[in-house]
Amino acid sequence: MKSSLFPKIKPYDEGFLKVSKIHTLHYEQVGNPKGKPAIFLHGGPGVGIIPEYRRLLDPKFYRIILLDQRGAGKSRPFAELRENTALHLVEDLEKLRNHLDIKKWLVTGGSWGSLLALLYAISYPRPVKGIIIRGVCLGRKKENDWLFKPGGASEIWPDEWEKFVSIIPKNNQDRILHHYYRLLTSKKTQTEAAKRWSNWEEAIMSIIPKKRKSSFLDSKKEISFAKTECHYALHNFFISPENLILNNADKIKNIPVYIIQGRYDTICPMSSAWDLHKALPKSKLVIVPLGSHTPFDEAMTSELIKAQEKFKKIW
Repeated sequence: MKSSLFPKIKPYDEGFLKVSKIHTLHYEQVGNPKGKPAIFLHGGPGVGIIPEYRRLLDPKFYRIILLDQRGAGKSRPFAELRENTALHLVEDLEKLRNHLDIKKWLVTGGSWGSLLALLYAISYPRPVKGIIIRGVCLGRKKENDWLFKPGGASEIWPDEWEKFVSIIPKNNQDRILHHYYRLLTSKKTQTEAAKRWSNWEEAIMSIIPKKRKSSFLDSKKEISFAKTECHYALHNFFISPENLILNNADKIKNIPVYIIQGRYDTICPMSSAWDLHKALPKSKLVIVPLGSHTPFDEAMTSELIKAQEKFKKIW
């Protein structure tokens, strides 16, 4: 069985979908136009599509849809925060499904994309054929605090944490998100703030240091990622109550769910994947012993490829 990324591929279709008076979304399709539909949801939020995401599903079997979420990638307006909430993004997915005339699709994603996949499935379970998620985020306060308050990831990465918070006055480091939001929404300071924000998350992507090309290196992508993610983090992912996913797990209990979690994921710690698996006893949880947050570590890629292979049998 194949265990590495599929070959590089270009879209056979690319388009824009106007979803509100403000927002127009960019999407692309790759793979088999007559294949089984599968949508990939990028993380961040705000990261946008990168070409490597096209390579996580078999292009001969799947009709692969990738979407730049509001404010990200080629979607317009760039890095726009108005009308940009979790509920808006969920509704966007359903609008895109109808626009593309898809009856059922496999929903996949990682990090923030895992949370969006779960929110969508809970809201619209009928068109969801199955779910593959990685680096699970449930949108809870403790997950936010882990990344953006002392005592979480800062305990493992104190040197990188110091770089991250050095831009904030020392007497105000209990309000890190508020200060970053102010810096990221000002054109005078957003470039430097965005670089520090994205450097923090890139640095803690894997507990085992490796040289890799970051998807955050482009300065424009850094701004959309940092600004949008800070917007969501400051507003607790726009999820209420915070246990919304676990409280509504029964709505997706009959949907096949495949969870892939790196043991050493220090952005989305394993406890969230574990709690989700406990709430969905029929789900399949794969703990990758040396896995981290990125889907492009060899062990993580291998498990993701295995998962999409298994889902070929559910159609």
